Amino acid sequence: MVKSQEHEHPKKAFGWAARDSSGVLSPFNFSRRETGEKDVTFKVLYCGICHTDLHMVKNDWGSSTYPLVPGHEIVGVVTEVGSKVEKFKVGDKVGVGCVVGSCQSCDNCANNLENYCPKYILTYGAKNHDGTITYGGYSDFMVADEHFVIRVPDNLPLDGAAPLLCAGITTYSALRYYGLDKPGMHVGVVGLGGLGHVAVKFAKALGVRVTVISTSLNKKEEAIEHLRADSFLVSLDQDQMQAAVGTMDGIIDTVSAVHPLLPSIALLKPNGKLVMVGAPEKPLELPVFPLLMGRKMVAGSNIGGMKETQEMIDFAAKHNITAQVEVIPIDYLNTAMERLAKTDVRYRFVIDVGNTLKHT
Repeated sequence: MVKSQEHEHPKKAFGWAARDSSGVLSPFNFSRRETGEKDVTFKVLYCGICHTDLHMVKNDWGSSTYPLVPGHEIVGVVTEVGSKVEKFKVGDKVGVGCVVGSCQSCDNCANNLENYCPKYILTYGAKNHDGTITYGGYSDFMVADEHFVIRVPDNLPLDGAAPLLCAGITTYSALRYYGLDKPGMHVGVVGLGGLGHVAVKFAKALGVRVTVISTSLNKKEEAIEHLRADSFLVSLDQDQMQAAVGTMDGIIDTVSAVHPLLPSIALLKPNGKLVMVGAPEKPLELPVFPLLMGRKMVAGSNIGGMKETQEMIDFAAKHNITAQVEVIPIDYLNTAMERLAKTDVRYRFVIDVGNTLKHT
């Protein structure tokens, strides 16, 4: 007999879940495992809303399992640790990002690239080692193996730190891996949303010259005045784009909608790199000729492994980098999802789980 979500584990848990591809979220009783010997249990205080959450609740990628409790930008305070936990104690500020498990034996895991492990376990909507489904951070508490838990430095405000566990590490890892982190380099950032605005902050902290590339002129003041970007390009302005041809060492493309790649490729210097970190639902058209003529690269990058994620958040603390957030109560969740679909947020919704999640 199959146990219900509420009774499959010993610990009663509560959160908000989508029940079907309508994407509507509502209160949900479920359960989590006991704290194992290598586990950390923590009370969830804040959880960011990633664009992936919107895709997943609506099953846009065809991989969602319901009921689905989203949330992989999760921060809180440790309430219990297992007997063999070495890195954390009760009261520590911690976080969990997109991954809560991996095989721990493949080459990728051995090289601190758990995010590229063929058997990685996503924080929600995936199968755990025991065959049960994982549930994310739109909930009252989390239980995770200490290897997949990040220490959040004390000087980072938890609401602004939460999105760094997905948006932050995604852009930081791309800048680092593709060598777009050298002072004096010129890097473009396409799209000024949840990913884009932290990409600008990390690139600037690394000493890189940054140009924001956007379809919308009304984001120019925000990019230059508040995020300290060095310049701003309106991608629909042919004269502006033409003047910038061949000037950039690399571009981080954060856009999740279908869009043309040719204009960005043209902005790259020879040997330049266009790195995709957004996830459009449909394939993009890739013109090959401009790649050949400049030995240019179009590449992708995911989140980072656990070691790099800790490195990223420590770097953020050192440079006072947080996401710009709009903190919301959990009962505003469905409205927030509707606004996110229209990109009506600057730049990340974060749920105040600790103060607003009430058992019903």
